[in-house]
Amino acid sequence: MKNYYSILGVTPDSSDAEIKTAYRKLARKFHPDVNPYGTERFKDITEAYEVLSDAKKRMQYDTINGFFKSYRKEEKQHTSPKQAQNEYKKRSSSSAHHTEPKMTKEEFSKKINDIFEEFAKSKPQKEKLSPKRGDDLYEEISITLKESVNGTERVVNVKHSADCPNCTCRKFINGTLCHECNGTGEKTEHKKITVKIPKNVKNGAKLRIPNEGACGLNGGKNGDLYLKIKVEPNNRISFDGNNILYNVPITPFEAVLGGNISIPSFDSGLSLKIPPKTHSGQKFRLAGQGLKQNGKLGDMIVVVHIEIPCSLSDDEIRLYQKLKKLSSQNIRENLLNE
Repeated sequence: MKNYYSILGVTPDSSDAEIKTAYRKLARKFHPDVNPYGTERFKDITEAYEVLSDAKKRMQYDTINGFFKSYRKEEKQHTSPKQAQNEYKKRSSSSAHHTEPKMTKEEFSKKINDIFEEFAKSKPQKEKLSPKRGDDLYEEISITLKESVNGTERVVNVKHSADCPNCTCRKFINGTLCHECNGTGEKTEHKKITVKIPKNVKNGAKLRIPNEGACGLNGGKNGDLYLKIKVEPNNRISFDGNNILYNVPITPFEAVLGGNISIPSFDSGLSLKIPPKTHSGQKFRLAGQGLKQNGKLGDMIVVVHIEIPCSLSDDEIRLYQKLKKLSSQNIRENLLNE
C-alpha cells in the first residue's frame, strides 16, 4: 500500500487545508501539461489526494495502515512544521516496533470487504447520457463514361473518427495519457467498403450507404455515408435525357461512297449504314440504343464528322493529288449567298 502522506509531503496530523495546499503545489509542478516527465508522479499525487481529502476514506486508510495522530491539537498549535515532521518520523519509527493485536483471517477479510463497500457507496454515479446519432460522411468518387452506363464497383476507404470510449474525450485518465487514443481524445480507424454503382448513373448523383458514417455516441445510431458520383468527361459522347449523342469520325471515301461503318459501343459494337455523299455533321438515329431510365429507353444519335487520318501512305497521297486534278467544283463560291 502506498504511503499517501509521504507522497504529498504531509503527516497524519496535517489538517485538510494543509493537505489541499500541498496537493495544489505538487499538482502545478507535475501536471503533464506542464511537466511531460511528471505523468506517473502526478498520477500518485492525484490518487493520494482523492483519499486524504475525503474524511471517510482517510479514516479507513489510516485504520488499515496504522496511522494515528501523534500528539494533541493543543501541542500542535505550538509546534513548527519542521518540529512536527521530526516528531512524526520519531513516532512512526517507534510504532514500527509496536505489535498490534493480530486479526484472524476471517476478521481481516471482513474488514477489507467493509472498506471496499464504503468506497463503492461513496463513488459518484456517472450521469446517464442520452444517445446521439453519428455525423454523416461525404466522399467523391470518379468513374468513366462507360462505367456510368454499364455500372461498376468501387472500393472506398472511409475514415471513421469518434470520441475515445476509454477516456470519453478527456485525453487523460488519472493523470496519464489515455493508452487507447494516445491523448488525442479521438479514436480513428480506416474501413474499406465495396460499393456497387448502378447502371446509367448520372454525373453529380449521390449514393447513400446506410450506417457507414461516423459512429454514434452513447448507444446512438451511426451516421450515413454519401458518395457523390463524378463521371469523367468524354469529348465524343454526351447525354440529352435518355438519348446518347455520339460524335463519330468517318473518312473522306466513306463519306463519298457510303457503306456500313462500325461504331464502338458501351457493351458491344454497333453497325451504321451511311448513304453515299454523306456530309460532315449529318445525324443518324439508332433507335433503342440509348439509356433506360424510369422504364423508358432512349436512342443513340450519331453525328458523323469527316476526318483525315493522321498518317497517309504515299499511294494515298498520289490518289488525293489525282483527285485534285479531276475536281472541277469550287465548294466555297456560294458561301456569301447561303
